Amino acid sequence: MKRLLLVPLSLAWACLVLGGGVHAQSTTEAAKADGKAFGREKAADAQDAATVRPDANRVPNFNGSPSQSDYFDDPDRMSRDAASRATSNTGYRTMRESMDRRAKFAPQDLDAVIARSRTISQDPLSYTSGMAVGGSQGRCVPLPRGTASAGRYMATCNTGYTASQETRTCAIALVAAVTAGADYLHLCSYGGFGGEFTCEPLDAAGCAQAGMRPGRCLQWSRDPNGRPWCSEPGEPVLEYWCSAPVPGFEIVSTRSRNVISTRRDESACASLAADSTCQQDAETCTDSDPVTRVINGVAVTQPCWAWSRSYTCTQFTEAQDCQTLESTSGCTLVREDCLTDEPCRTWERVYDCPVPDQPASTNQFICDGDVYCIDGSCETIEREANDEFKDAVVALNAMNQARREFDSDTLTLFRGTRNTCSSKVFGALNCCRGKGFPLIPGIQLLVALGCSREEMLLHQRDAQGLCAYVGSYCSDSFLGVCLTKKKVYCCFESKLSRILQEQGRRQLNKPWGKPKIEQCLGFTIEEFARLDLSKMDFSEVYAEFTDTARLPDELQAASEIQQKIEDYYARARQ
Repeated sequence: MKRLLLVPLSLAWACLVLGGGVHAQSTTEAAKADGKAFGREKAADAQDAATVRPDANRVPNFNGSPSQSDYFDDPDRMSRDAASRATSNTGYRTMRESMDRRAKFAPQDLDAVIARSRTISQDPLSYTSGMAVGGSQGRCVPLPRGTASAGRYMATCNTGYTASQETRTCAIALVAAVTAGADYLHLCSYGGFGGEFTCEPLDAAGCAQAGMRPGRCLQWSRDPNGRPWCSEPGEPVLEYWCSAPVPGFEIVSTRSRNVISTRRDESACASLAADSTCQQDAETCTDSDPVTRVINGVAVTQPCWAWSRSYTCTQFTEAQDCQTLESTSGCTLVREDCLTDEPCRTWERVYDCPVPDQPASTNQFICDGDVYCIDGSCETIEREANDEFKDAVVALNAMNQARREFDSDTLTLFRGTRNTCSSKVFGALNCCRGKGFPLIPGIQLLVALGCSREEMLLHQRDAQGLCAYVGSYCSDSFLGVCLTKKKVYCCFESKLSRILQEQGRRQLNKPWGKPKIEQCLGFTIEEFARLDLSKMDFSEVYAEFTDTARLPDELQAASEIQQKIEDYYARARQ
């Protein structure tokens, strides 16, 4: 039973061998040289075959009408002929004889071996370390995590001000006063008494014409009784009452009067009128009944005695939502972009953050100095992990991706698609959190709240690492404060294409364009030829290409091997 245990375990652990061999160094080198020579020979044959025009005569044993074409009319005859020739075929006899001589194991023995394999897989250091050639105990270490680097993403937050408006009012009162005053009587003539005392200065002073007097007599005569009479009267003289003496005119008479003065007391509105953030809207009369009021014993009539004036005032309050990113370990501030016109009141901060690592299985091991014994013959296996495999796999996939995404119409590679999503500045609704945040299951709820289905699709693609963040621009503003911003992304066919675009643009000194106009164009053939893929960091996609090539879990491998053995002998007993 000890030998039965060693054979399946050796098979299971042999599946994990990543480097080294069981032969001497010279044998290994010879095998490598032979393999390289064989590869060069076959590569030359393949190149010849690819460049020579197809010719049926070059196909061995092909004469245009092979004998096997007789099977077309009777396909079942093929199985009958094969059955009749099987017993005389050397390969068939060898296979049958091998099966007949193969050892048979009881199912309970196989179950016991599988149980032991399960125990060993739980603590491989205690069971499989073996002994090194020098007599020391071997060492088993876990294989590197399959996820490699989870990558980084551009996270954004906002800082600046929020704007709000409110209506403020103030009262204006009409202040009336009655004081004693005097009017002054001046005389004038448009003829000017020979050019003097014309009436134009009195009109200009605001004096009011009150009456008319006869003018000075130019020629006197006497009647038969000897009484004088004016035979040639002069131009009539006009009377003007003025509120103040007019220089150059004689004061003929004075009279007293009541002077009524009114003024609007706007002192209560002075602060609002001086505030640059307030704009006057309307003014409404609030006291017009009665229109005539007695002031100091004098009746004063005014259409309105008080008013209410309203102002619309804007209030700016400092705000920011960057606390989370500022306190997140590994996040660094990249840039700060203004989202509005000058004076800028809203900024977007862009942080470069690591994507949180996802837990990965580490139940695969590589062991050095292991001793494996088969039929009493023991060999020490020295192993070494191949750290170049991942780079080779990614490079091959990059070339394949370039072939798939080549646009023959524009002669460009890795063209992306422009996608946008809306985000409320300092608001709770964010339709495009994307990479770095878990996929939101309640898509219907977000659609009901105002997010579009296209934005939800962008959220999913970005969370899967397919999109590169370009930038944001303000799509809705109020009083110079951005209320809603549009985040612009370039999304690609694969994560590898995105990495090539992001890191390739840095090599070419070809940054993304302005968010409003960026169209996610691909690389030209000349630009792609200038890229140095060896300087790019593809750790984010290592796991995607190497997981499929990694060796199976030792427990799973042992279980599958033993299950196949059980199934075979179960069929053999039937």
